Amino acid sequence: MGQHFHDEEALGKVYDYRLMKRLMKYANPYKWLILLSIGLLLIITITELAQPYLIKVAIDDYINGIHEPMVTFEADQSPIKGTIYQEKIFVREHDLVEDIPSSTQRYQIVDINNQYYLITGFIPKGNTYELNTTDGKTSISSGGTEFTAVVLTDTELQHFREREITSLYRIGGFFFGLLTIGFVLNYIQTYVLQYTGQKIIFHIRQELFSHLQTLSLSFFDKNPVGRLVTRVTNDTEALNEMYTNVLVNLFKDLFIILGIIIVMLQLNVTLALISFISLPLIIITSLIYKRLARESFRLVRTRLARINSTLNENISGIRIVHIFHRHKQQFNLFDQINTSHYEANYKELKTSAVFRPSMDFIYSFSLTLLIWFGGHHVLSGAIEFGILYAFIDYIRRFFQPINDLTEKYTIMQSAMASSERIFQLMDQDEVIPNPKLPTSLQKVTGKIEFEHVWFAYQAENWVLKDVSFTIHPGEMIAFVGATGAGKSSIINLLGRFYDIQKGTIKIDGINIKTMDKRELRRNIGIVLQDVFLFTGDIKSNIRLNKHSISDSEIKQVAHYVNADHFIDKLPNNYEEEVQERGSTLSQGQRQLLAFARTLAFDPSILILDEATANIDTETEILIQDALNKLIRGRTTIVVAHRLSTIQHADKIIVLHKGEIKEIGNHQALLAKGGLYYTLYQLQYKDDFDKESQHNQVKTSLMQ
Repeated sequence: MGQHFHDEEALGKVYDYRLMKRLMKYANPYKWLILLSIGLLLIITITELAQPYLIKVAIDDYINGIHEPMVTFEADQSPIKGTIYQEKIFVREHDLVEDIPSSTQRYQIVDINNQYYLITGFIPKGNTYELNTTDGKTSISSGGTEFTAVVLTDTELQHFREREITSLYRIGGFFFGLLTIGFVLNYIQTYVLQYTGQKIIFHIRQELFSHLQTLSLSFFDKNPVGRLVTRVTNDTEALNEMYTNVLVNLFKDLFIILGIIIVMLQLNVTLALISFISLPLIIITSLIYKRLARESFRLVRTRLARINSTLNENISGIRIVHIFHRHKQQFNLFDQINTSHYEANYKELKTSAVFRPSMDFIYSFSLTLLIWFGGHHVLSGAIEFGILYAFIDYIRRFFQPINDLTEKYTIMQSAMASSERIFQLMDQDEVIPNPKLPTSLQKVTGKIEFEHVWFAYQAENWVLKDVSFTIHPGEMIAFVGATGAGKSSIINLLGRFYDIQKGTIKIDGINIKTMDKRELRRNIGIVLQDVFLFTGDIKSNIRLNKHSISDSEIKQVAHYVNADHFIDKLPNNYEEEVQERGSTLSQGQRQLLAFARTLAFDPSILILDEATANIDTETEILIQDALNKLIRGRTTIVVAHRLSTIQHADKIIVLHKGEIKEIGNHQALLAKGGLYYTLYQLQYKDDFDKESQHNQVKTSLMQ
């Protein structure tokens, strides 16, 4: 298990805007839903920004409004409703639309030791004042000026507060209305955004899986399954978080930040500028975090893929681990890989752990400055308390989207690292090209021609060297030779799972490179030694999602190849559950299912790659009978080590180190006394000694 097999490919410099440009192509079909979501976010932002301002109005204009200056009107002259006191109507200046002449007499209510007084005149905010009682008369002096004062009873004070209380109820109702509207719009926006994100990820995952299906087998030879599973699952899920939590909600954060800046400047320029002192610190900290975070996230994604690759390989090979008692060694290997993943996550954690507290410190610093300067201005009467409260609320809301942007940047970096890998996989060009104008196959007769074929899996390490032969329709041809002679490579080339470097391969006189790959492979049935069964049931593994194959046809082909001998004994027959890789079935039973599957698709060319290797005698007899039925009327290619499978072949081709050494039938090659004769003497002689015994068993089984 070479370490390099688990390592990710080295990545060059990747620019975020290029990745984003490609990612946005998947969002383009849903642009109207995305725009709707952004529009809803704008309205939601307005409702959120209005809340502190409403509280400011409630505090300054109504809760503390009792101390605001008032003017009086005659009962029939008041422009708006006010408080009736001593046959006059008192109205707050801030409630009047028209400007009041400077000569107009002003009134004010002041509070001294929880006793309220109505004075004739107005004491500016911040000025001190004191109560005077002389000869039974009450007055209040401030700044050398004495104001006539009248003590207000609780009932009279309540009359003065009636208008404020009514207004506070109205503001409270409006505030609740904003919260309700925000809740409803947030629900709609979240639903629309999540729906859009899921649709986008669905199409990305579909495209990624479809692309994987088109890649040549050579690609899968070099890439572990766990890494590819990581691409389709973990990496696409990281993109899902980006689409749903970052791209659109990023607009909300920007709306809030810009809205708060505008509102702050409108309320008080001085306090706004004091609040913005922290902006350079925020920018510098964010830039440092951006530089450190990118590599951390890329490292985490690569280490995660390595873990998945190791897990997949270890679980797939668990039998070998148990047989050779390699538990400790495999654990040590996984421990090293898992530790590297932990260290990568820890590095990412340290980067994030520094940034978030830094933002909290900057927020606390800004809040300190605001309370210091703002509190001083409130005490001096330069600004109202409601404005200071609004600024404190706004500064909190100002840092909330900044902290959100931190988390979104974390998600974005994870998504960028994942998108690098996804697009790297999508850009893989290890695809067997399909011709733009493929030659249409009519009725395939099964004539196969290899003309001076040269093939290598890597560079010029030739597996086949100048191989030429012809197989006529209906013939049964066998390939024999030592391991590595090139037998299985010929099968892979015939189905065009790999492309040759030199020469030509023809079927019915047509170059297979000019054929449509799907049409080519539809006419070739391959039965491998290691039969792969999918999780499902017996009939679904024969049908392979080709719904035109009926249940009755499945039973017919199973009976034809003798697979019904064991299927009928299963508790659920054709609905019997097949576990992963068919682990509950014997190798011979899986092989019979493979024959039934091949026959159900009715190919014109049949390829058997070690189809009877390592099978018990009884099952081999059933398989041999099934083979005799399968090959009728079909061009058949057999790769086998056991002579019982190939002795009746029309032609046997002997391969050695990628070259054809001998061609002929069984008897002719034995008589020649060459390489085939040597292989026969070394490997196959015992098979002929048992052939008569096999025939006797076969007769009893088939009766």
